[in-house]
Amino acid sequence: MSSSDFKTLVQRFYALQEERVEAYKLFNEGHEAYLRTGPHYDFDHYKQLVHEITKAFSGISKEMLHIKDQLDQDFDRSDLAEHIDQLQNKEKVKLELTAKLQLAKQTAQDHPDDQGCQEKVQEIRQDIVKNQQALSEILQDFKYDSEEPE
Repeated sequence: MSSSDFKTLVQRFYALQEERVEAYKLFNEGHEAYLRTGPHYDFDHYKQLVHEITKAFSGISKEMLHIKDQLDQDFDRSDLAEHIDQLQNKEKVKLELTAKLQLAKQTAQDHPDDQGCQEKVQEIRQDIVKNQQALSEILQDFKYDSEEPE
């Protein structure tokens, strides 16, 4: 495999991360729209959004794992494969936290006088920020390591 194949693989990795960012943006916008339909929520519409987003994330993850395998096997870059493993794990946590946050926001909206609900939303937001920082570090490590000469 050539260095141009390697560069193409790395570029595809970054393109997939951009797709993830866009999917999260759509997911969050869709959830905000869903919350605006309360108190009689349009769950069917939201359920369809969740289905589409799940399909998108699943496709991205499968392709990421394929890139990971190629980097490991075809280019002997287990360091980069490990970064992708770490990234996939943190992305899984991010998705779980995002779902928790969406549920907490709906609960807080439905029970505006319950201070515990508001605190739960803030707590989950802090967890998301911490997770995002970890994701950024992994991406930074990937960038640094992928730019090193082979």
